[in-house]
This record gives sequence, C-alpha cells and structure tokens, in this order.
Amino acid sequence: MAEPCVYDARAITKSYGNVLALDEVDFQVRGGEIVGLVGDNGAGKSTLVKVLSGIHPADHGELSLDGEPVVWHSPQAALQAGIETLYQDSGLCADLTIDGNVFLGREKLRRGLLGRLGFLDNRAMRQSAREELERAGIGVAGVRRTVNELSGGQRQAVAIGRAVAWARKIIVLDEPTNHLGARQSEEVLRVMRVARERGLGVVFISHTLPHVLRVTDRIVVLRLGRVVANAPTAEFTPDSLLGVITGLATVE
Repeated sequence: MAEPCVYDARAITKSYGNVLALDEVDFQVRGGEIVGLVGDNGAGKSTLVKVLSGIHPADHGELSLDGEPVVWHSPQAALQAGIETLYQDSGLCADLTIDGNVFLGREKLRRGLLGRLGFLDNRAMRQSAREELERAGIGVAGVRRTVNELSGGQRQAVAIGRAVAWARKIIVLDEPTNHLGARQSEEVLRVMRVARERGLGVVFISHTLPHVLRVTDRIVVLRLGRVVANAPTAEFTPDSLLGVITGLATVE
C-alpha cells in the first residue's frame, strides 16, 4: 500500500510579469519517497521550489501538508512546519565548525542563569550534531573541524545531514550533486536514501539524469511551466526521459 501524501501542491500557477512560470502544476510527495523533479532550463523547477519552500507565494493554487491546507508567509514558516530546503550552494558557513553549522540558527543554550545570559551549550550541540549526522549515515571524523577542511562531497553530505536532522516532513534538494565527482556524488545519493528510509519525503532536482534514474522512486517532468510526465522511475529509460524533457517523446 502506498504511503499517504505528505505534501500536496494543486493547480499551482505563478507569473512574473508577462512570463507564465508555472501553469496549473500538480505535485505530490509521500513519506519515504524520493521524487525526481527534472526539466530543461526555464521549465519552472526553481519557481516550484520557491513556492514549496515559502519563498514566493503562488498566484493561484493550493498547498496542503498532511491533508491540511497551508499558506506560507515566509520560508521560516515552512521550516517550522518541517520542510527543509537545500540549495546548490549548500548554505554552510565555511569558517564555522561542522557542529556549529548543524545548529546554525538553532543554537542550544546552557541551562539556568548562564543560558538566560546567552551562553551556548557547546558540549550538548557537539554531541547532538555527531549523533544526528551518524543517524543520517554520515561518518565525519571530528565535528569540531571547520567546513573549510572538508571536500565538496563532504560539505554537501553535511548540509543534507543537517536537513535530515531537522526535517520532520520533506527535504527539497536543488542540484545537490552539481560539480561533484563520482565518489562525492555517491556519498550524497547514499544520504538521500537514508532520508527515505527514515520516512521523509525527498524532492530531488537535478540535471544529472543518471543520478535521478538511480535514486528516485518517481519522476515528475516540467516543460515550459507545465507537468508533462509524472510516472514511476521504472517506466523511464535514459533515452525516454531525455525525450520527454526535450519534447521528443511522451510517457504512455
């Protein structure tokens, strides 16, 4: 039996001036599912991500989370509801430690008077960061290392691990394997699978079609702001997926 829909976007329409970026787009994500969102440049992927994550409101359409209608007035509102979004730049502060990045904006304070005075509980954050990254399947030697000391793949893995640690519903990943080598990309894809095993819904936006075909359960294709395919990944081949993206093929 399929898992219930966690995040449901219905008839999402968004224009920027005279440009229709999204035209009556339906998009759903279930718990424990990785959904690939693909399309050529200008297809509407980034706009849909912005609507899902609360950056831009839709002109028309509805969003629902766990069956309840939601309206995001800010990205922070979506975050608080359990939707984490990771963009291409990973969002990590290079000069901070790994544990500092995991708790960036969510710092733990010391108990009692010291906490009321603003003193951070660094020991608790260090331990928690290590445990959360391990739960996400990320083995990092020393959470006190700065992000500057990590490889590109390790940085992306830590960024996704942070999202997995804090997300309660959905993780949206925008080109997380972009500019990474083969080994580094494998690390990122593995962490995505761990997120799925933990019951989270994962939205994977990528131009790297082999990665999409390997890790996703379902693929949604956008073209010129409209959904032109929404089918289980098993129904696509590399050639047929490319054909749907370019408009040279269709999915039956």
